[in-house]
Amino acid sequence: MKIGFIGLGQMGTAITGLLIEAGHSLTVWNRSPEASAELSTRGATVAKTPMEAMQGEVLFSMLASDEAMRAVGLDATLLEKAPKSLLHINLATISPAFAKALGAAHESRGLAYVAAPVFARPEAAAKGQAVVIAAGAADALARAEPLLTQIGRRLVMVGDKPEMANLFKIAGNFLIMSAVESLGEAFALLKKGRVDPAQFLDTMTEGLFAAPVYKNYGKQILAEAYEPAGFYLRLGLKDATLVKDAADDLNVPMPALELVRNHYEEAVKKGWGKKDWASIAALIAEKAGV
Repeated sequence: MKIGFIGLGQMGTAITGLLIEAGHSLTVWNRSPEASAELSTRGATVAKTPMEAMQGEVLFSMLASDEAMRAVGLDATLLEKAPKSLLHINLATISPAFAKALGAAHESRGLAYVAAPVFARPEAAAKGQAVVIAAGAADALARAEPLLTQIGRRLVMVGDKPEMANLFKIAGNFLIMSAVESLGEAFALLKKGRVDPAQFLDTMTEGLFAAPVYKNYGKQILAEAYEPAGFYLRLGLKDATLVKDAADDLNVPMPALELVRNHYEEAVKKGWGKKDWASIAALIAEKAGV
């Protein structure tokens, strides 16, 4: 299949690699051309403009934020010139409000649109281990399904409105943020009381908290391994803000979110924006004096 891909950050590059391995013909574009170089050696065509990446049957996009998508023109300008048969699959974590607007913008121009954000760290995504959350019109989802099953280990379809997938994704990211926050607090408490947090993590994740999010982030926090980042802390702040905005829109009080979001803001102000988002645990330890 002839596929375009816009946005070659860590996650975009990982997923593009899977599509190439699956035998698709890829045309890729990124704001920083250096990111396209490695993929070109694997057979991808490097587009000079975003529009050149939109001439196939399907366009994937994986940009960092609502603002990045607007800057490229994927909410309006580029859609005016897109082929009417194009299916746009947006893998990015964006606000539900913007996802709704994107759905309407595509529909008004006769274009198919599916929101399909993913849960995975880049290294897991590159191995096809992502969980893909998809929403959109039934016919668009049917077209997208074969491709989405090629880029992840599980596909979860959550509704007929694109914004439903993005609300699902940011709610999931909130759970991850909260897990990191609680691990950081528990470890700080244990260190202050001279109890081994490594023994604690091993004990708790053997049974009650036997989940990858606790095991993997717990080990990362113990090792203080925050660079290079698997997911930038500044993007964690962006996602926490997306959750806050959605909660405000739906009138849902989320006091735990406010605590976590404040920690992300503090960490960004300290210049930690390019550290891993788990580094808020280091901020908590610093506050505890350990």
